[in-house]
Amino acid sequence: MLTLDRVGKVYANGVNALDGITMQITLGEIVAIIGGSGCGKSTLLRAICGLDRATSGTIALDGIAITAPHEKIGMVFQEPRLLPWLTVEGNVGFGLDDDAAAPRRDKVRHALARVGLADKARAWPRELSGGQAQRVAIARALVPRPEVLLLDEPFSALDAFTRADLQDHLLALWEETRPTLLLVTHDVDEAVVLADRVIVMRPRPGRLFEEIAVDLPRPRDRVSPHFEAIKHRVMSALDRSLDRARRSTEGWLSAGEGI
Repeated sequence: MLTLDRVGKVYANGVNALDGITMQITLGEIVAIIGGSGCGKSTLLRAICGLDRATSGTIALDGIAITAPHEKIGMVFQEPRLLPWLTVEGNVGFGLDDDAAAPRRDKVRHALARVGLADKARAWPRELSGGQAQRVAIARALVPRPEVLLLDEPFSALDAFTRADLQDHLLALWEETRPTLLLVTHDVDEAVVLADRVIVMRPRPGRLFEEIAVDLPRPRDRVSPHFEAIKHRVMSALDRSLDRARRSTEGWLSAGEGI
């Protein structure tokens, strides 16, 4: 289980990015985090994966505090960040150095087949489209079988058709070992398509605002009335979180002007 207890982050310049984030995420669960700009979504992921230290509170995986990058926690960024000097199969197998050659080849071959890139094993990253490169990044992150996979807006730079295709590929890979997935996104449709629950954050500082369960069977029908109803709930919560933050900021400015 991934546990966050009153996690806060204040940067050296005084910016308060996160305040009192508390949540528990069980093994195999998919959780989407959504919120306006400045609500600390990416900061939260960096703290969870150990790339950035929280200034207050604790983050723990299976009871062990996370204070640095951890072998059981993988991450996929908005950009694929493939190593240009390695082929596609070299990139996917990059984290499998402890495996013998034959099992490593089998794992890489299987992962590439699952994301529809079996014919690109010997290709170089520069020869791939944006969608193909991100599929390689997802396969690379999942092939070592992490317990937790963090995804920081991994599909935001892609067109709608490619994004939907990659969402399906991600779920296909997730089905095999069912790691915990924690996804940051700006896309409400994407959150409802993928997640078991959606957590809406409010900005300045980033706080949890509302949690919405997505009780839909997979694969999900994006045009069903139930899907639309949940999407409406998420959008409504997002609007209210931003409005509340805006009123708070306006009140602070008014008070400052009166001094």
